[in-house]
Amino acid sequence: MWYKKLHWQIVIGLILGLVYGLISSVAGLNDFTIEYIKPFGTIFITLLKLIAVPLVLASLVAGVTSLNDTTKLSRMGGKTVLIYLCTTLFAVSIGLLVVNVAQPGKTLPEETRISLQETYSDSIEDREQSAKAVKERGNLDILVNIVPDNFFASASNNSNMLQVVFVAILLGIGIIHLGGEKGKLLVNVFDAFNDVIILIVDLIMKTAPYGVFALMAGLIVDLAGDDLGKAIELLSALGLYSITLIVALLLHIFIVYASMFKYFSKGKMSLFQFFKAIQPAMLLGFSTSSSSATLPVTLERVEKNLGVDEEVASFVLPVGATINMDGTSAYQAVAAVFIAQALGLDLSFTQQLMIVLTATAASVGAAGVPGAGIVMLVVVLESINVPTAGIALILGVDRILDMCRTVVNITGDAAVSYAVAASEGKLHEPNFED
Repeated sequence: MWYKKLHWQIVIGLILGLVYGLISSVAGLNDFTIEYIKPFGTIFITLLKLIAVPLVLASLVAGVTSLNDTTKLSRMGGKTVLIYLCTTLFAVSIGLLVVNVAQPGKTLPEETRISLQETYSDSIEDREQSAKAVKERGNLDILVNIVPDNFFASASNNSNMLQVVFVAILLGIGIIHLGGEKGKLLVNVFDAFNDVIILIVDLIMKTAPYGVFALMAGLIVDLAGDDLGKAIELLSALGLYSITLIVALLLHIFIVYASMFKYFSKGKMSLFQFFKAIQPAMLLGFSTSSSSATLPVTLERVEKNLGVDEEVASFVLPVGATINMDGTSAYQAVAAVFIAQALGLDLSFTQQLMIVLTATAASVGAAGVPGAGIVMLVVVLESINVPTAGIALILGVDRILDMCRTVVNITGDAAVSYAVAASEGKLHEPNFED
């Protein structure tokens, strides 16, 4: 039956969570929801984050040891980073094109602008401090930070996923060079460990509909509070801005990712099959707003349903979860121009070109920073001399739009992993069954 499929169960959980959240706000059940419903969503996300590091470590070591050739690994790494940077450039450019055509900032009433700035101005200070730290990094600090001085400290924080990837690759290369019986023993250990982790992921995913229900209920309560009317008023005021961003994100998916997938699939798989294969990961990303938390599911879906070889998926996806922020980069462009328009500032061609360059660089530079989207936006606004206080205009709807941006990021991770696997001849027969 259709309702037994995981993606439909997640959709049902999303809808029921949304309905319950609205009822909770209207009926005054918010305290009950926050106390007894929302924690189950937190537990679900925590379980996914718990399994992410062991999964990346086990699958990547197993993948590297199966290569038996470090030149293939370096070639694959170069392709991955290059493709991610190119798609980020496209994302920013599409965002700029759409926001300049729609001009949502010029429709924002003056009283609404003043009200929003007064309401959310206190929330900006922490972001400005984080942005300052990003800007003060040296040109090669990104490379320096990839190498950990304590692996266990890195493994304790999912934002350090690139460091875990580095250690896993190093360990895999070491096992290759060790060879012999000891090498085979370690390969078998990591293969078995990887199989166990996959089974645990399957167990966790059985609770996904309930976790998604709790996450959505908690989100609606947090957004609406005890006054649902205020939430509707906020969404109405920023409706054109939100629609503009969503249009930019959809164009990026259906132009950039779809074109890349069609080129590399060479007709072996339709675009519909691609989206169907990764649908549970996209829905989960929408619910959690976290590429890292969704990583275990994305890995499983890409390997099983898209037929991407484990050694490719286990390398490309963890890197993508850390540095691929196409959805966030498109958001930088739309949000920066929207804020400038709302404040009555006209951006020159040079300033808009600066948005492209800064947003692309910041997408990597802000990797691992909590609330990276807003932090990156501060950096972008400062680069074009737009007051960062304008961020207060968009904070009210940022949580919802962050969910949409995460879907784009996860879709990009899957498309790039498929492209790299196709170019390396590492595609297997896909399995479209849940």
